[in-house]
Amino acid sequence: MMRSLFSGVSGLKNHQTRMDVIGNNISNVNTTGFKSSRVNFEDSLSQTLTAASQASGTTGGTNPKQIGLGSKISAIDVNFKDGSVQSTGINTDLCLSGNALFVVKQGNQTFYTRNGAFNFDAEGNLVNAEGLYVQGYMNASATEHNSINTNGATSNIQIRAGKTMPSSQTQTANYINNLNATAPTITGITGTLANGQAIPLSGEDPLTSINVGSIYGTTGEKILAAVLTMSDGTTQTVTSGSYEKNHSIPLSTTVKVYDSLGTTHVVPITVEKTAANTWDAKIAAPSITKVVTKDADGNVTGTYNVGDDVPEITGTGATSSAELTFSNGKTANVTSGTYKTGPTVTESGVTYALGYIVEDDGSVTALKMQDATVTFKDTGAFDSGSASLELAYNNGNGAAGQTVAISFDKLTQYANSSTINAEADGYASGTLDTVTIDESGTVVGTYTNGVLRKEAQIAVAQFTNAPGLTKKGNSLYVESNNSGTPNIGTAGGFGATITASALEMSNVDVAEEFSNMIITQRGFQSNSKIITVSDEMLENLINMKR
Repeated sequence: MMRSLFSGVSGLKNHQTRMDVIGNNISNVNTTGFKSSRVNFEDSLSQTLTAASQASGTTGGTNPKQIGLGSKISAIDVNFKDGSVQSTGINTDLCLSGNALFVVKQGNQTFYTRNGAFNFDAEGNLVNAEGLYVQGYMNASATEHNSINTNGATSNIQIRAGKTMPSSQTQTANYINNLNATAPTITGITGTLANGQAIPLSGEDPLTSINVGSIYGTTGEKILAAVLTMSDGTTQTVTSGSYEKNHSIPLSTTVKVYDSLGTTHVVPITVEKTAANTWDAKIAAPSITKVVTKDADGNVTGTYNVGDDVPEITGTGATSSAELTFSNGKTANVTSGTYKTGPTVTESGVTYALGYIVEDDGSVTALKMQDATVTFKDTGAFDSGSASLELAYNNGNGAAGQTVAISFDKLTQYANSSTINAEADGYASGTLDTVTIDESGTVVGTYTNGVLRKEAQIAVAQFTNAPGLTKKGNSLYVESNNSGTPNIGTAGGFGATITASALEMSNVDVAEEFSNMIITQRGFQSNSKIITVSDEMLENLINMKR
């Protein structure tokens, strides 16, 4: 009879433990990233009164006679099922879904958590609410902005406010989109001079080309406008630019180039159809037609026209300064730099076009590029063609000269509108403006120069047996003997997902917990009844002696 008392006591203790677990679950119903637990029971040791017997020739076998000695707790399991996603609007909040945990550190101690309520501290460290450092992979490259090495060891994620990004010199430019295969070509050219005369003049041959804004022949008169007759029967009046018979009207494009100091230079390049499936690309900046050098007192020391070798302008002596006259009629005064006259220069048997840009700050950018011929297949796909643009900086711009490789292999030529556009690398210096975390766990910085840089990648850990982790409070877990060793990597690599600006809600099911509470209460009551009845039976036994 005493056995029933002990069985009842064990039942009371076990149901009390189960009630403690249920109470803890309900208490954490709104705890971020909380994982509910459950209690599993199993029977305790049984006392054997008679062992099982084997069948004989005269009798059958008998089962053992055993009396159970109560129950015990077999396990308190943690349910690692994902909780619901709760949007917060805070860009450093992260909701992790799948078999993974965030990794945080305090000194040399490593912890794991599903609570993704993170923020940046005063030093730019990404930390949790207790100040533990969130672990990840930092982008250690000064020039690579789009990828992060996640094969090495993790470290604290630190992104300081006001971080600067150095400028990057332009190295390549790519032309993209389409050129119109049916673009009309010029079949006739006439012009008007500043004195009102029409060109070609009487007795002259028909014009095969024209540069509006330049001086016409020996007349000394500037060409004010031109009328172009097109192969489709239309006419167009233009007041600037250069045009050639049997070519299309040039398409004006620009390439934005950043020098070694991060200064922007807008280089004009025209693209025009010259034959079937053939286009030419050339710089469209004006060339120098005359250079007048002066000494420190302003006295003229030399005049150099097209074809003459111009001395370097040094800022001292006979070349203290110079006045440059350009093919578009504009002028500029300079105190330093090297300049060449004429629209072209031949070097090592190769002819290059020359052009100059007078920048807003008065510096002068020299351009040199061999005209590029771009061809297309009869299918409209790109066939061949490339260019190399050289830039040199004068008159106050101390940037190093550079060469920009220009490619056209992303162009097509179809019978549709011309939508050609140039994209170039490089950028000015910038300061970190905002930081966001995307759905892959990548920390992305947006800089004032418009560049997006992947600053860091948040690391996660995966365990073979996540429910085997040991809870340490503050929504933290540590590795145990039965959790397995952690595999550290990225969420995507483990099949987990991260939802930015959101947190994982507790996975406690209140309805289920209330049901378990009722069942536990009934179990506790039943075990207490065992003790009560056993006590009454013992009392009756004692009363038999009286």
